[in-house]
Amino acid sequence: MAAKKYMTSYYVLYACFAIIVLFFAAFFGYGYDNPVGDYNAPVCTEGLMWLMYGMFAVTCLLALWSVVRGIKISMGSKGGDISGVSGAKISAVSFALLVVSLVVGWVCNLNETDFTAADGTVTSATMVTVTDMFLVSIYIMLLLTTVAVVFNMSGVMKKKK
Repeated sequence: MAAKKYMTSYYVLYACFAIIVLFFAAFFGYGYDNPVGDYNAPVCTEGLMWLMYGMFAVTCLLALWSVVRGIKISMGSKGGDISGVSGAKISAVSFALLVVSLVVGWVCNLNETDFTAADGTVTSATMVTVTDMFLVSIYIMLLLTTVAVVFNMSGVMKKKK
């Protein structure tokens, strides 16, 4: 059964690589006959953007599915691993830290104003707040991940055999 899952994963990975390579080949090789203002954008710009949106959506759905599945699987067992901490606790704490970092990012950027670019394009204050919220959340999670890796490498919490 594991070999079948591995082969399915293997084929999906290479199918994704093939789709990405085809989109990038079309983007760079098809031509530049798509005038956008004073600039000339590649013809397949929108296709490449939709590919990125699709990949982001699929990644979000798979991450959510993975978290839910991990919590379901680890609820029925003690799930102790090498560190002695159950998988359910790790999943719950990780999810809680993500939510807290998003809330902190949102609260830090509540009073944002509309953003006007040099060409006159206006971005609403809501979208500026959401963008900044995600950036702050990324920085918080990156900092926590770095601290956790350094703490783990220090060996302070290692079990003695």
